[in-house]
This record gives sequence, C-alpha cells and structure tokens, in this order.
Amino acid sequence: MKAIIAGIGLLLVSSAASAQGSHYVEGYTRSNGTYVAPHYQTNANGNAYDNWSSRPNINPYTGQQGTVNPNNVQESPSWYGSRGNSNSRRGSPW
Repeated sequence: MKAIIAGIGLLLVSSAASAQGSHYVEGYTRSNGTYVAPHYQTNANGNAYDNWSSRPNINPYTGQQGTVNPNNVQESPSWYGSRGNSNSRRGSPW
C-alpha cells in the first residue's frame, strides 16, 4: 500500500513539473567567451520555488536535484523570470 501511495505521489510531482512548462535553449557563447551548452529550462514565471534549480526540485531531464535555496533569492535573476522577487512563501525548511 505504501508503494502505491509513493507511486501516486511521484506521478503527481512529475505531472506538476510537466505542467509548469519548459523550453529548449540552443547553445550559445556569452559575452565573456564562456560557452553554454544546449539545455532545457523552465518557462519564466517569476516564482523561484518551481524552478528545477531550486531545492528540493528535480530536473526531469537530468535527474539532478536543485541546489538553489529559493528563500535566499533577493532579486529574481534572469533565469527565474522577470516578474521580480517572489519570496512570499514562508515556513520553508531553508
């Protein structure tokens, strides 16, 4: 029974990740000469909590867990979207 509940939970998390949307980013070279390889990223929505780079989210393409603490995002970086700071969630374990 626990395995079934865990499976349903995993399915819901996977569905949420898919529902938020993502897009493919072509490889490019930054102005400082650093090459950025092609990759997928979440669509910008101004919310630091649902990005694959935020703990404890998992990138569905790589299987890697995010490392960014969403509570410490003072100003939304360009890769978090352009709607400004979304630090309204409190009570998080970070």
